[in-house]
Amino acid sequence: MIRPTLTADGLAVRLPIADRAEKLLDALAVAYAADPDTVDQLLTHHGANVVRLDHAVVSEDMPEHERAMRAAEADGSREALLAEAPPADNLDDLLGPDDAFTLAGRITNLADYIRNTTAPGRGEAA
Repeated sequence: MIRPTLTADGLAVRLPIADRAEKLLDALAVAYAADPDTVDQLLTHHGANVVRLDHAVVSEDMPEHERAMRAAEADGSREALLAEAPPADNLDDLLGPDDAFTLAGRITNLADYIRNTTAPGRGEAA
């Protein structure tokens, strides 16, 4: 399960995902070693789609339907790329009700701690 912590400066709650990124990179490396041509084409195509989407996001005069189409293209190429890395579907935590309440409680407690220690006027005598 996700283990929320405070950031080093104590101003935010961190939900660590580094271990998931490591698993995804490892799976991508294995997929590339097994079929470099296919993975190269998928990475190149997905990279181009992400660049087009980034341009759509910052462009103020682009119609919303064009942004939506570019987002769909990026989603599609990402899904194709993830299909080459079999463990990628195991990256999400699936929480039952008890674990979800526990996680929510931990995040709430950390957020309450931040609010009470960083907000002006908190903890001062009246």
